[in-house]
Amino acid sequence: RLLLPLLGCFTLLLPLSGAAEFSPSLDSDFTFTLPAGRKECFYQPMRKEASLELEYQVLDGAGLDVDFHLLSPKGETLVFDERKSDGVHTVETEDGDYMFCFDNTFSTISEKVIFFELILDNMGEDGQDQEDWKKYVTGTDLLDMKLEDILESINSVKARLSKSVQIQTLLRAFEARDRNIQESNFDRVNFWSMVNLGVMVVVSALQVYMLKSLFEDKRKSRT
Repeated sequence: RLLLPLLGCFTLLLPLSGAAEFSPSLDSDFTFTLPAGRKECFYQPMRKEASLELEYQVLDGAGLDVDFHLLSPKGETLVFDERKSDGVHTVETEDGDYMFCFDNTFSTISEKVIFFELILDNMGEDGQDQEDWKKYVTGTDLLDMKLEDILESINSVKARLSKSVQIQTLLRAFEARDRNIQESNFDRVNFWSMVNLGVMVVVSALQVYMLKSLFEDKRKSRT
């Protein structure tokens, strides 16, 4: 099943054949454009006693704000953010499909560019991997380090690397949003500079005309 955008409809959340979901225990991020007056929803299958962390940012668009909803498999609202530019939410999950939606229906003109990242933990894959490793370590009593110590070190390194990747992804998102703001400010400054220049030219022309009219001899010459 795929984490799919559904345009403003909760009742269309059905499993799709031939699709693939976000990889368990991996970070996934996505950037999309949300048109004005529209709402898009996504879902993510989760397991019991796992962890779902979701971070989002509005990268571009007037106001840099959006409504955000996170719903449980039972349809309960877990998170509701109103008109926010970013947010970070973590929930302990149960079996089922979690729905999260980005709502831009309050805007009638401006579309929004939205970035979000999913971090899935304790999805049940690591424990199976450890059991598979133990099948190949029979007779390793001579080793000074136990398999559990090796796995603990590997998991610690993996967690740190994942956190580094997450921070770098967020920094890129912040950089993209700041660049959009700078470009918008640049265009605004150029526009009003041209308006100011035009006003100065018109005022200068009027002043010259008024000064010339003051010194004109309006008396009629006698013939």
